[in-house]
Amino acid sequence: MIQLALRMYYVPEVIQVILDDYFSGFRKRFSTNDYTTNWINLEVGIAMEYTISSILFVMAMKVILKAAEGSAGPPIFQGASPESIREMRQVGC
Repeated sequence: MIQLALRMYYVPEVIQVILDDYFSGFRKRFSTNDYTTNWINLEVGIAMEYTISSILFVMAMKVILKAAEGSAGPPIFQGASPESIREMRQVGC
C-alpha cells in the first residue's frame, strides 16, 4: 500500500527505494530469563516512531479513501417510508 501511495503521488523512484530499504529490515526477538527466540522478520508496514511515518500513513489512507470513493451504493432504506421500516424491524429484517 505504501509503495502504491508513493507512486500515486509521484514520489521519485530514488526516494521510494530508500524508504522501501529503510522499512523492510525490521526484526525482533523475545527473551525471558531462560529462553530467547530466533529473530522474527516483522511486516510492519509503517513504523510509527519515525518522522516520515505520519506522512506515509496519510498517503496510504488517501489511497484507500480514493479507492472507496464512488464504490458505496445507495442507502439500504432509500425511498422507504417510516411505516415500512417499522414493519421490517418488527419482522426482524
